[in-house]
Amino acid sequence: MAPANGWPGSGAVLDSVSIPFAAGYVPMSQLEVVRIPVLNDNYVWLAHEPAQNLTAAVDPAVADAPLAEAERRGWAITHILNTHHHGDHTGGNREIKAATGCTIVGPRADRDRIPGIDIEVGDGDAYDFGNARAEVFDVPGHTRGHIAYWFAGSDALFCGDTLFLLGCGRLFEGTPAQMWTSLGKLRALPDSANVYCAHEYTQANARFAVTVDPANADLTARAAEIDRMRAAGIATVPGKLGVEKRTNPFLRADDAGVAATVGLAGGSPVEVFAEVRQRKDVFRG
Repeated sequence: MAPANGWPGSGAVLDSVSIPFAAGYVPMSQLEVVRIPVLNDNYVWLAHEPAQNLTAAVDPAVADAPLAEAERRGWAITHILNTHHHGDHTGGNREIKAATGCTIVGPRADRDRIPGIDIEVGDGDAYDFGNARAEVFDVPGHTRGHIAYWFAGSDALFCGDTLFLLGCGRLFEGTPAQMWTSLGKLRALPDSANVYCAHEYTQANARFAVTVDPANADLTARAAEIDRMRAAGIATVPGKLGVEKRTNPFLRADDAGVAATVGLAGGSPVEVFAEVRQRKDVFRG
């Protein structure tokens, strides 16, 4: 598949560039985002920027499904945006690049583990994807080099495995303090942000969440709605960040009710977060 409109491949200089984030920047284009379910419970996202006819595959676990979906829509994949190095997020990188000549963007802190990386970005950078701009955050915890992309003009947060709906990633390479700080960066974003996380874990996360935040009426109602959605075969992702702030226990480690439930009344948010994460690691509900 050839790049759209003669868009240059990874060796060309006429590509988007990483530049310091400018406060008050108003993007001129909104993204069209498409969900592609792959493997057992992964989501690959296609983000299409119509002004310059660019399409990014976000965390492509595989190549065939995003290539086919892009072709079906008359798009060509010009970019890959990786949040971290795990194979179920980068497994399609090289095949997509071979087919399209796309540019691969990924975390500077983990560049040696991102297959085919062309452009490295990190905390405080902005990445211009055509006329849409992403602010980049370093969000270590799940992995040491994890990043997230925030497209303010599209209310689109691509957070990989740092934040899930009603959950967060396991701490494979980071500490509770690192992950709590990372989640704090994402929690500070607007309530209107659409959370495009990379897995359909919401129902299992809800079963756990109610055990550590049982008095949260919003959470109870949400868990019941999630059960109805999944019974009907409806995807739960994306979700709104404002809802996560009210119901996700991993964003609520500074809530007195959560702290008391896990036996840490008066404890620090990091202590509470660590206890909630440890309980989730062994939860079999």
